[in-house]
This record gives sequence, C-alpha cells and structure tokens, in this order.
Amino acid sequence: MQAEKYIAVVNEKTELELNAAVVAQLDAVQSDEGHFHILHDGKSYRAEVISLDKQAKEVRLKLNGKLHTVKIQDEFDQLVKKMGLSANVIHKVGAIKAPMPGLVLSILVEPGQEVVHGEPMLILEAMKMENVIKSPGEGKVKRVVVSQGIPVDKGEVLIEME
Repeated sequence: MQAEKYIAVVNEKTELELNAAVVAQLDAVQSDEGHFHILHDGKSYRAEVISLDKQAKEVRLKLNGKLHTVKIQDEFDQLVKKMGLSANVIHKVGAIKAPMPGLVLSILVEPGQEVVHGEPMLILEAMKMENVIKSPGEGKVKRVVVSQGIPVDKGEVLIEME
C-alpha cells in the first residue's frame, strides 16, 4: 500500500511534498494553544496558527514572525489538477452552521446580500484562533441568526440562506 502524499503550496508559490517520512523528521512541540516550537535540520522555528479553514484546506500561520498561507493538496486534489479539471462544484446554500463551538467575533454579511462560493461570511473564535467561515456555495442571505459577541455550539445555524 502506497503512503499518502500531500503537496503544501506556500504563499501560492513554493510547492513542498509532504508524506509520513517528512512529517516524522519534524520535532514539533506545542508550547501554548495555537503556538508550536519546531526543530528541523538543526534549525529552530516558532510557529503560530492564525487561522485554519478545513473546508478550503488552508492554514495561515506565522513562522518566526513572518506570515504564510499554506494550502494543502491531497491525492484527489493532485489528480484533479493533473487532469486539468476543476474540483470546485458550486451549489446553492440553505444554511451556514457552526463547524465548531466558539464565539462570534464578527458578522460580514447582512440580509439580502448575494454571496458567492468562498466569500467570507462570519468570523468565529475557537480555541483562541480566528476562523473565517466562508460560503460553501452561492445564495442570498435570508437572515443572520446570531449576533456579534455570543457563543455558539457546533452545528448551530448561524446564517439562513435562500
């Protein structure tokens, strides 16, 4: 069985191949929530996770104080790219739900607003990290159910769409 291979695209420029062997070479220790100390090839790095978007497979982090955006491509993403296809399927959205428990920091849309796939709709703080909740498809905001500053549970409806 072949080990899974990932491609990390850093700042939309540099591509790095990741697999279990490469990851095993990293000596990473979590020092605080969202903060890590990493040793690799005799060099020391401080990493801070700024935001994590699991749906888009994207993480924004500070590495030794410098901001980086890293997009992860799994084997499916690589195959789709190799075939020259697009894996993005745009669909209508019924509701935006909280992917995790957290605190609503900011609401970026209002009723009646048209949104497209990937458009930021809300910022949710979870585990001391800001998570940008983006639209998974197209639609029109029917009603914003939550308000800024309130805690929400996982799966709770945040925004109703039409």
